[in-house]
Amino acid sequence: MHKFMRTVGFSMYQKKRDMEALLKELAAQAVRTGRMAEKDGSMFCELRAELADDMGVVLAGEMDEEGNFSQEYYFPYVKNTGISSAAECSIQRHAEKETYAGLLDEYRVGISLIFYMENSLEYRLRRQNKEVTEAKGVSLTGLAVQGKILLPVQKTRQQAENSRQESKKRTRLIEAAKNGDEDAIETLTIEDIDLYSMVSRRIAHEDVYSIIDTCFMPCGVECDQYAVIGEITDMEIKTNRMTGEEVYNLKLDCNDMQFYVAINKKDLLGEPLPGRRFKGQVWMQGTVEF
Repeated sequence: MHKFMRTVGFSMYQKKRDMEALLKELAAQAVRTGRMAEKDGSMFCELRAELADDMGVVLAGEMDEEGNFSQEYYFPYVKNTGISSAAECSIQRHAEKETYAGLLDEYRVGISLIFYMENSLEYRLRRQNKEVTEAKGVSLTGLAVQGKILLPVQKTRQQAENSRQESKKRTRLIEAAKNGDEDAIETLTIEDIDLYSMVSRRIAHEDVYSIIDTCFMPCGVECDQYAVIGEITDMEIKTNRMTGEEVYNLKLDCNDMQFYVAINKKDLLGEPLPGRRFKGQVWMQGTVEF
């Protein structure tokens, strides 16, 4: 059973047999969004059951000549309509099945960002038809099964602007350091020492979440899951048409990068409002624009 099905509004499905019945129902009403012929002569199909605008479940598998669908795998999705990153992106296949992961060299978060590719079939068809497979942008969405709302860090407009400029400066330094600039490496080292000193001094009498404004870091052993703290800049509520459960779709600004996080209303502690912060662990999905 997929852990993140509750994110898109299926929190009451706790047993495997109930989930299997649900998937059969979804497959019966889903729309076929793509198909491709395999080398062995079989036909691989992708079905999408939309539960709300840009939210639903993807079912992928083999379809025979009589139209009988044999499911290979499935996953919930929530699509982001805006481009989160235009950084260099490489795409690699998972070992277990014909699904793909994307890797972004995103300097703003300071790490190589790995995400589960939501439009894998499009990429496979492009490769088969010898079309362009170079990514020009990625739309990111994180799916969460638990999270909480934090109050914002109080800042003046000047402090907020200074923070943005510092973030842009650090991004440029990281890029230069990666290209072998020794001055940039030295500057980053000095800044890290100063940052450690500042945190050590403030942590004695301040709460950690008043020092850390936003963060983006790998979490657990799976490479596409992250612990994030981000400022909410916008939000909407999606309603699963089958169960009536409400899902928050939060637009976050995290380390100067914008992406969406979806979470079931039942799983979020606190009231999300623009200006407040979201804290939680997310499974990162991405739609690659070619």
